[in-house]
Amino acid sequence: MKIHFTASHTLLAQESFVELTRRYGQASQTEAEIVVALGGDGLVLHTLHELNGAPLPVFALRRTDSVGFLCNDYRSEDLIARLQRAQTVGLHPLRVEAESADGASWAASAINEVSVLRETPQSARLRVLVDGVERLARFSGDGILVATPAGSTAYNHSCGGPIMPLDANTLVMTAISGFRPRSWGYAVLPQDSEVEIEVLEKDKRPVRIESGFSVLHKAVRARIRLDRTAQIPLLFDPDQHLGERIIREQFML
Repeated sequence: MKIHFTASHTLLAQESFVELTRRYGQASQTEAEIVVALGGDGLVLHTLHELNGAPLPVFALRRTDSVGFLCNDYRSEDLIARLQRAQTVGLHPLRVEAESADGASWAASAINEVSVLRETPQSARLRVLVDGVERLARFSGDGILVATPAGSTAYNHSCGGPIMPLDANTLVMTAISGFRPRSWGYAVLPQDSEVEIEVLEKDKRPVRIESGFSVLHKAVRARIRLDRTAQIPLLFDPDQHLGERIIREQFML
């Protein structure tokens, strides 16, 4: 099996990179059948971004003190056998198409979430439509995010949004430090929904859009949907697959 190893810059990840490449060899990314990422969730997302839609499966090994939700436990032995037994989880990314204040068009993808955030100390003022129907005439707060089920345990959860099972066929739209309306915190949407966010008072209250590693400043409008034309394969040990982790996460105290 031809493996391409990639690692974060931490000492632990670099030491593991040396050990594993010595033991299993190092194939180039163009020759590899699989990518093994050594680090945390940040490295996993960076690796998937670098692959840019290439159908190489990624098996991540946790080499960080963080949770590493998208990672498997690290062991240097029996890696080939683990890769052969691993279960594949196919993730669809979010796609955002937006417009800036100067009229320029912009597009990007994200695995976890797309966030529309205030740029200044003043709160953002946003109008929200779902499939062309106005749902929030004026939202005030730090911003709004739209997350996939795989991303629902990340920023979304820290903002008070619900954790969603992978097979829920839903998206979640969640307030980021929402101020008005007081009673609105999040909405669970069908997975095929298109969310449109319009920036109100764009000169006085500018916002930016963050999508994966891409950022658009002074945004005025965004359309966000799930991109079913793209699928990202992640590999997990059978007893620690992503679906199980999402269920388990909901019962952690």
